[in-house]
Amino acid sequence: MNRRIFLSPPHMSGKEQAYITEVFESNYIAPLGVFVDRFEESIKTYTGAKHAVATTTGTAAIHLALRVLGVGVGDKVLASTFTFIGSVTPILYQGATPVFVDSNETWQIDPALMEQAIKLHQPKVAIVTHLFGQVAQIDKIAEICKTYGVYLIEDAAESLGATLNEKHTGIFGDMGVYSFNGNKILTTSGGGMLVSENETWIEKARFFATQAREDAFHYEHETYGYNYRMSNVLAAIGVAQMEVIEERVARRREISDFYQKRLSKYDEVTFMPEIKGSRASRWLSALMFDVNEPQKVIEALEAVNIESRPLWKPMHLQPLFKDVAVMENGVSQYCFERGICLPSGSAMSDEDLSHVCDVIESVIG
Repeated sequence: MNRRIFLSPPHMSGKEQAYITEVFESNYIAPLGVFVDRFEESIKTYTGAKHAVATTTGTAAIHLALRVLGVGVGDKVLASTFTFIGSVTPILYQGATPVFVDSNETWQIDPALMEQAIKLHQPKVAIVTHLFGQVAQIDKIAEICKTYGVYLIEDAAESLGATLNEKHTGIFGDMGVYSFNGNKILTTSGGGMLVSENETWIEKARFFATQAREDAFHYEHETYGYNYRMSNVLAAIGVAQMEVIEERVARRREISDFYQKRLSKYDEVTFMPEIKGSRASRWLSALMFDVNEPQKVIEALEAVNIESRPLWKPMHLQPLFKDVAVMENGVSQYCFERGICLPSGSAMSDEDLSHVCDVIESVIG
């Protein structure tokens, strides 16, 4: 049987085991510890974020951000419809109401539609996703949010390492979120990070993430919190991964370039665009087919043990959100119906990439 080529498997640096051994030797494997502090510092140093708190997941980080910003029942929260559900479920955790906004030619949230939605629905917060490691038009979006007094949370879960005008995603908005899930460009197996320039907000998030325990010798609680803090073990993995983050971004970009050089000659193939002034991390290489059904390509790849998947199904098309308001133009649905994500793991060889392209060409050639 052929070795399976996964969509985006973990790629270890080689130092993870040594750092985990340090954790076990210290017997400090529970949440918090030296490596949690080091991991937070490494993210701040790399991205330019002023303050950071490590969490169990990226979704937990978004939840904390909404709680800190005072989102609750009766509030509306704008969100990208073309995203993973973990980006928007925290809105429901807080009893708030989502309002979805469609994409434009960048495949990312449309700033013009977003402004219309803000005028119509008057949200308290907007959650904007940087999709598949690309960069949304976040400079325009941040200006719109500032103009209308809407808090901006950047969902940079998929875009660690991506920049616009040399500024990292995650630090344009009021708060930013990264994810270190098992398939991300940097993985701790599971984990997230919340960042902000506002120290008070991050300290409040840290308080909520640690069961909202008051400063007392005994366990004292004036409000409720969550068990959302990252373990020292997982943070050790993150510290090792951060030492090679630029290498991982460079390789993902090389992989995307390989696919584009090989497949862009076909008129029916369109790759996800990279906006002017940006450096995408290319977490996943995504493309659309104008003619052939993407399912045929997915099935042909799976037949030879190569993993791929459709693009995200837009949130406004999910049964869970069938009654939710949406500013829709059909772009995200068009992308979903025609697009797939290709294997993009940074440990892939050029031979692996050629194999993937051979299979795709057998379907569309």
